[in-house]
Order: sequence, then C-alpha cells, then structure tokens
Amino acid sequence: MKGQNMNALIFPGQGSQFVGMGKELYEGHEEAKNLFLQSNKILGFDITDVMFNGTVDDLKKTDITQPAIFIHSCIAFFINKLKGVSAFAGHSLGEFSAVTCSGSLSFEEGLELVLIRARAMQDACKNNDSTMAAILALPDEIVNEVCENIEYVVPANYNCPGQIVISGSKTGIKNACDIFKDKGGKAIPLPVGGGFHSPYMETARVELEDAVNKANIDTPSAPIYQNYDAKGHIDPKNIRINLINQLTSPVRWTESINNMINDNINTFIECGPGRVLQGLVKKINRDSEVSSI
Repeated sequence: MKGQNMNALIFPGQGSQFVGMGKELYEGHEEAKNLFLQSNKILGFDITDVMFNGTVDDLKKTDITQPAIFIHSCIAFFINKLKGVSAFAGHSLGEFSAVTCSGSLSFEEGLELVLIRARAMQDACKNNDSTMAAILALPDEIVNEVCENIEYVVPANYNCPGQIVISGSKTGIKNACDIFKDKGGKAIPLPVGGGFHSPYMETARVELEDAVNKANIDTPSAPIYQNYDAKGHIDPKNIRINLINQLTSPVRWTESINNMINDNINTFIECGPGRVLQGLVKKINRDSEVSSI
C-alpha cells in the first residue's frame, strides 16, 4: 500500500460551531435541506433556526452545539458523496459523526445518540464543580506526571505535541495551572460547562451506555480510529464499547493521527465546520496533506 494515496475523513468536535453554520448547504442543495428538516423532526425542535439565526451564546449550549456540529458534518459528507475513504476518525463528539458517515450508524440513530450524550453531559456538569484548561508548550510526559500527583485532575485531550487539555475539579485545575506555569508552560482556563472526558462524566457515561447498547451498529465501510484507544476498528462490538468509554477517558488525537500515518494514510480531509483539526494534523506531522469539505 506504500505510495498509494490513502485518505482519512476527520470530523470536528465541540468548539467548531459558528452562527449561520449550514445555511449555505440548506439553501444550495435540496438533499441537504431535506436532511436539515429531518433533523428538526428527529430532535423535536427547530435546531436549524438556532444554527442559522441564533446567537453565539445559543450555539454554546452543549445540547445545541453537539447536535448542530453533528448535523453539519454529516450533511457535508452526504452531499459530497465521497467514495474510497480509507479511514474515519472524529475528535470527541466528532467520533459520532465518523461512525455515522462510515455507515456504521444511521443518521437518525446517530443524531438521537448525540442528543442523549449532550443532555447527559450537560446534566453531569450541573452536579459537580469541574472545569478544564489548555496546557501549552510542555511535553506530554510532564503534563501526565503533574496530573498524576494532583487529586481529581486528569489529561482530557491529547490534541497535538505541546497542546493538552486537562480536566478536573476547579480547585485541582487551578493548582495544576500554577504548577505548569512554574514549569515554563502556558495554562489557559477554558470557558466550558464542566470537566469533559474525565471521571466527572460518569453519570453521563452510564446514561449513554444504555442508549448505545440499544442502537443498531453495523460494520463500517473503513476502519474508525477511535478516541479511547487510538486504534482502527471495524468490529461493531468494539466500536460500541469505545463510544461509551470515550466519555470518561482522554481523546488520544495525537496517537490516532500517528497510527493512521503508520497505516499509510497520507491525506486528512476535515468534514464539518471550521479547520481546527487540519491545524492539529499539521502540528502532529507537517508532511501530511490536509484539506476540507
């Protein structure tokens, strides 16, 4: 397979939303319009109105943000009718877009799971005093070591070398940020509702587990490199387990990209709003080709 052009579709997570997202797709493609209208029926509320005409604050709400990004990403994939995809991957929420676009989940069930996930995460945030922070310019090893020595603080997103997001109690995150600054790093508290991808999401994981176990998950058209273990999966049983486990475990994005590169993927196509993942890929491996649809 060496030398052959192999591509992976990568799907963004929470934070890539913007006001007006999807409106051009809705107005320019009949198939997209029908899928947007179908989304409103599945969700039971007019999410397209929030996406096209809502405020920045409206779109920041977890139970709006996650379905909105999922809808935008999947519709962009469906109307482009991409063929010959060698691998799929998604960052956090984006993993559900990846599983759906791989043919492993139907659009309807994928969207229903995303709404359950979003609401469960939002509810979990109400019941604990947790938050997140981005740690920049330090090696993974130092970040891991500091987190191991502070109670209730864990790595949440391994985004790229020199960029890790940590999650934990507000007190623990503050203490960790002070230590990282002393070690020459940069620590940026994030304006999020709670400590995602940490044990603080356990109640959400339990709720999501029940829904995922009832969903129809089929063999995907290509391997899905999942956040939980950064490996490519085609077995529906493993895909199901990893979708559940990622809620309380770190997003291993750096490792996922490197594993795909080791498996001869040389082009990464971001599918959905924004270009965040393209930037991360280039920081992980500058020789990789990136683009978007």
